[in-house]
Amino acid sequence: MIKLKQKLLPLGIIMVGFAIAAILVMTGPSLEPVVPAIVPPIVETKVAMPANVQMTALTHGTVRPRSQTDLIAEVSGRVIALSDDLVSGGFFNKGQVLFSIDALDYQVALEQAKAGQARAVSELANASKAYARQQDLAKRQSASESQHDDALNRLKVAEATRREARAWVAKATRDMARTKVTAPYDGRVRSEQLDIGQFVNRGVSVATIYATDFVEVRLPIHDEELAFLDLPLSTSGKNLDGQVITRLRARFAGEEHEWEGTIVRTEGEIDAKTRMIQLVARVADPYAALNGKPPLAVGLFVEAEILGKALPAVVILPREAIRSNDQVYIVNSQNRLELRQLEIVKRVGNQVYVAAGLTRGDLVCITNLNDAIPGMLVRTASEPVYPL
Repeated sequence: MIKLKQKLLPLGIIMVGFAIAAILVMTGPSLEPVVPAIVPPIVETKVAMPANVQMTALTHGTVRPRSQTDLIAEVSGRVIALSDDLVSGGFFNKGQVLFSIDALDYQVALEQAKAGQARAVSELANASKAYARQQDLAKRQSASESQHDDALNRLKVAEATRREARAWVAKATRDMARTKVTAPYDGRVRSEQLDIGQFVNRGVSVATIYATDFVEVRLPIHDEELAFLDLPLSTSGKNLDGQVITRLRARFAGEEHEWEGTIVRTEGEIDAKTRMIQLVARVADPYAALNGKPPLAVGLFVEAEILGKALPAVVILPREAIRSNDQVYIVNSQNRLELRQLEIVKRVGNQVYVAAGLTRGDLVCITNLNDAIPGMLVRTASEPVYPL
């Protein structure tokens, strides 16, 4: 009997436990299912504010002189005088004597030519008188035809001799003048190979110089950029008379500097491989010291910003706002995403220029949501309203 009680005791305890558990479940509070709240994602927005925007084109180029000349001696001789400015980097003025060649031999040649001219003039005068006498005798039939022809022949020879003598005088005068080599323009010396006492031969280059009245920069522009530049490409090669402004920037002596120039012409062809056309910008008086600005030296590599057409009602957006197929999401008045198709006229760096598809005050979503769909509920981050 005792053994039976011991066996039934655990079973009774288990049954009592189940009974207590059932009573607790039946008498406990009931739980109602709760639907979790949807938290819309927070997005950044930009306010679309259309404005008139002047288009620009960015490019690069190297400053080069508008004219570069090899200085060549036109007569041979020994150098007897040399300008202090005829050194590498030296500046000179138009008409300045850069070097002189010994002129003694050319002075002698000039005197000989002048003497020959005087002799030719005298011979021509005598031949003219002789021919006049023969004409007078021929009228009175006192001279033969052969004598008349001889007098006429001597007159023609004397006239030819005088013309030849004049030519020799002109040549000797020109050679004499060429013993002094003068600058053809205001400029600077790039290199020179000349010294006092050096003998130079005619036709040999002794220095390289370039003009400093203005410099030029060749600027490659993609043919698509021409749509935004006010360039009359049908001018048949004529200069543009500075109609298009360009700003040149470069870092010089540890600081950023800017110079203003103008586009004066376009070069003739579009490169078939790169689709680039070369514009030529000109900057006047590049070596003038203005307000501490350094000179726009030849050889300087510069960035150029070419000012183009002004487009009305353009909205500038960051590139990350643009979705596929030139579309953007707009946050409407119900804080839901709305897909808009844009007309994009230009992309520059991280900016996109939109000509159509947005109205003033539209909130453009610039946050890249991977799961964004039209009609999706979002929250906008607080942001001041200002034109982009």
